[in-house]
Amino acid sequence: MRTIWTILLLACLPLSGCRDTPGVIPYVDVNIDLNLALPAYNSLNFPGNWLYISGGSRGLIVYRYTLDEFVVLDRHATFDVGAGCQCTLSEDGYTILDPCSDSQWYIFDGSIIQGPTTAPLERYTTTWIPPVLSIQN
Repeated sequence: MRTIWTILLLACLPLSGCRDTPGVIPYVDVNIDLNLALPAYNSLNFPGNWLYISGGSRGLIVYRYTLDEFVVLDRHATFDVGAGCQCTLSEDGYTILDPCSDSQWYIFDGSIIQGPTTAPLERYTTTWIPPVLSIQN
């Protein structure tokens, strides 16, 4: 009987190390509706514009890609998740920067451009029923 418990214990030990998976930000429930008819969100009425909003793990970047498509990315950098670095948009408006690791991602989809990170930014699902943009995970 002792052998069975020892085997089960040894089999479970590797699973306990999976809590801090590199590049995986903490889960935060996101269920946000933005009414683009409101003045606070006016910039999102035009493709190519973006806006920082609260929500997610370290805030969100909402980017209007086309008339019907939006990209919403979490600002929590994925290189050293525990450090909690908050990404910002570069002056060109297309590159997202991690000030802690110099990692970079595209605003179009959160994919990696360069740097030590091995994970894209967390992307959220959007639903567009004018004038309301719904964001959820």
